[in-house]
This record gives sequence, C-alpha cells and structure tokens, in this order.
Amino acid sequence: MPSKRFKKLPEKTNILPAESIDKVLASIKKNCTTKFDESVDLNFQINNKQKKNEINIRTVVNLPGGTGKNVKVAVVCEDSKSAEAKSAGADIVGGDDFIDKIKAGEINFEKLICTPTMMIKLSKLGKVLGPKGLMPNPKLGSVTENLNNAITDAKSGQVEIRNDKDGNIGVSIGKKSFDDKKLIKNYEAILDSLEKEKSNNTLKGDLIKSVFITSTMGVSYKLKLGKNL
Repeated sequence: MPSKRFKKLPEKTNILPAESIDKVLASIKKNCTTKFDESVDLNFQINNKQKKNEINIRTVVNLPGGTGKNVKVAVVCEDSKSAEAKSAGADIVGGDDFIDKIKAGEINFEKLICTPTMMIKLSKLGKVLGPKGLMPNPKLGSVTENLNNAITDAKSGQVEIRNDKDGNIGVSIGKKSFDDKKLIKNYEAILDSLEKEKSNNTLKGDLIKSVFITSTMGVSYKLKLGKNL
C-alpha cells in the first residue's frame, strides 16, 4: 500500500509530455518530501528497434558536479603501491590476504581497483565479483598502474553506465540538495557519454527510446533527450 506521503504526490506524471530537464527539476525537488537527501535518478530505455541482447553498453563517466555520495573504494595491489593507494584516499588496501577475504565473501566496498599484476590473481574471482558488478576492468580504468587517478575519479564523482538484459540503463546524477546547474551538467555528461557509445556500436536508428527522471522516493517525469541519441 502506498504511504500517506506518497499519496500526496502528483499522479500519472510519467504520461505527461516530455520536457527539458531545466523545466522538470523544480517538480522533482518539490516531490522530495522525505527527511533524507534523495538522489535524482535517470532511467534510459533502449530503442525497441535495437536487439537488446546484442547491445553491451558499459562505460564510466566523470560527473562534473560529483555524485554527493561517499564511495567506499578498495584497492588490490602490490606492497610497493600500498602507500600510494592509501595516500590517494583508498578505504581498503591489500594484496594476497585481501584477495582471500574477497574469495571468502568479505565484500564491504562499492568500488574495486586493481593493478595489472594483481589482476591475474583477482580474475579467478569472477563468480564472486562479476554478479555484483565489482570486477575491475581495464576499459573502465579500474585496472591500472595509476592508482592515484583511479581512486580520485572513483571518489570524486565517477559513475558507471551499463544496460541490463531488458535494455534499461539506470544512473544517478546527484542529490536533491544539488543546485540545478550542477544536476544539468551531470545530465549532459551522461548524454555525451551515451552519444559516444552509440557511435562505437553498429546501431540502426536511435539508441535511446526514452528517458525518465525521478527522485529516490518520488514520481517520474519524461525528459526530452536534446541530443543525437
């Protein structure tokens, strides 16, 4: 049953005509009636004309306005790089012993970064890390010798964009407390990234069918894409 709070929110907003994000944000924030700082989230739907099982979008975007989240970052590296990882702000740093803990199911982090040498050992934990989306990937910058940059990006506002088997892409662009300009810049960064992904894939027609915006406990509104997607 919907809560009393939810019943007070506008109804059937998802069937309203699509609007630009700058016109919708005021309504999104007004609907954030919980006591916590709700996230502002996007949901993209891949065009029905595309074969969803053949589309594999997976990339990372550095949001210019940050995410507003405190991301717990873990690093698997050689002992010689431990100091670098710790000074860059990693929450957990370890080597072989840490890999054993992960293998045993001790996963208390949200982002995992690894050096190329240690990745050989870590790759054996695909069944543990893969389903959680935590396996480091060189294409996403999480397998690298430059730990400082990778950790800084993960901490400061990096988000991953990936589609599920049903052709949906969900991503947060910040918090209710963010000013509109910051949220709009983050939104545009996501669109720019998807536009690049479209050009990298052999696709017919548009990549994205629609995009909706909502808050954690709010209702959704349809957005105009405003890009060549």
